[in-house]
Amino acid sequence: MTEPIIENIRLKELILVVNKNKPFFDEFVELLKQQGYQNVLEFVSEPEEEKLDSVLTAYFQHDFKNYLYDGIARPYSPTKSKWFFITWLLRDAPQQRLQPILSSLTEGKTIEKRIFVIKQLIQFIAPLMTDRQQWEWYAIAEVMLQRLEGSRRALKGGLFEAIVRTQLTQLFKKHRLKLSVTPQQVTLNEETYDVEIVGETARILMPVKTRETMGGGHALLFTRDIHKSISVAQKNGYTCIPIIIAESWGGNLENLPCDRYIYIQVNPNQVDRIHPLLARHLEEILAVFARIQ
Repeated sequence: MTEPIIENIRLKELILVVNKNKPFFDEFVELLKQQGYQNVLEFVSEPEEEKLDSVLTAYFQHDFKNYLYDGIARPYSPTKSKWFFITWLLRDAPQQRLQPILSSLTEGKTIEKRIFVIKQLIQFIAPLMTDRQQWEWYAIAEVMLQRLEGSRRALKGGLFEAIVRTQLTQLFKKHRLKLSVTPQQVTLNEETYDVEIVGETARILMPVKTRETMGGGHALLFTRDIHKSISVAQKNGYTCIPIIIAESWGGNLENLPCDRYIYIQVNPNQVDRIHPLLARHLEEILAVFARIQ
């Protein structure tokens, strides 16, 4: 068994990203001062709708020198930076909750729709949060930490999918196997598979499952998810080889309803350690891949 990692690597990485986002916040505050506000609380407390329209228009038209960064420290586009920042500032979710609302609006251009929604958010939240400290950087940083964690989780999942696809493609080329790896996920009976290998006689589905934490109720859901992925694939005539990357997982590997699996007992944050281990495991089951040429 590998030594457990006591340090919260995920938290460390997220805080580094949050700190990279502070210059955007500082530039936003400076913009507000140019509009006559001393701080963010004064801005969200603006009683005149016409003035609010003017300030929000200036905000969306402003050429920011800084960017907002996602959960793995990649810069968002200028447009997305502005939209995500202002909605996080107002304690909301730009994609999950607000995007459907924006899509339902039939009048106005994109910026006009966004300004309309933001004004409604301000009208709702300003009376609830009247303490100036609730609008200072340290309070906003906590909100960003939560939002970026969700972003990071999704992006990390995509990262491992890409790693598996790349290593499989290199493996098949090295051994001259006539197999292809599809570039996108595959959905089967509402179950998503991250990697699909296509051969002349059959196809192999490979769900990539990662887990950072140890124990807890979500561990049971994680195990159920793996079992369901295998069962759905097999019922539809596919071979399923799950890839599990987890430092500590309480599931019984012997009880997995499949002939092959890959279990890498490493914290998913340790990407450098995972690369060689994954390559070795894939090489070990080369014969399984070769059978479907």
